[in-house]
Amino acid sequence: MYLTPLQTMGIILAVAAGTQLTRWLPFWLFPESREPPAVITDLGKLLPAAMMGLLVVYCLKGVSWLSAPHGAPELIAIAVVAVLHRWRDNVLLSIAGGTAVYMLLVQVVFA
Repeated sequence: MYLTPLQTMGIILAVAAGTQLTRWLPFWLFPESREPPAVITDLGKLLPAAMMGLLVVYCLKGVSWLSAPHGAPELIAIAVVAVLHRWRDNVLLSIAGGTAVYMLLVQVVFA
């Protein structure tokens, strides 16, 4: 099934409007002159850690713990991320370093 040019333009405009709305809505609802509600402030503090936890669980869901290499590359990479983050307190360095170590482990060491 093919879309007509009018349907395609409608989809593009709807996606663009939705994207812009999600970008502008926080500034409209909570301008600088107005203090955001406590629940919003609390969510801003809690959600980043919760999302990282969800990503870790998602990344580890397919690991076969009972067969070789028993999740060793994943656990080593997690340790590298934790050590780098404690050492430099830099999220970009931690993620890049952990990813590089993991890729090295699965492509070279445990291949």
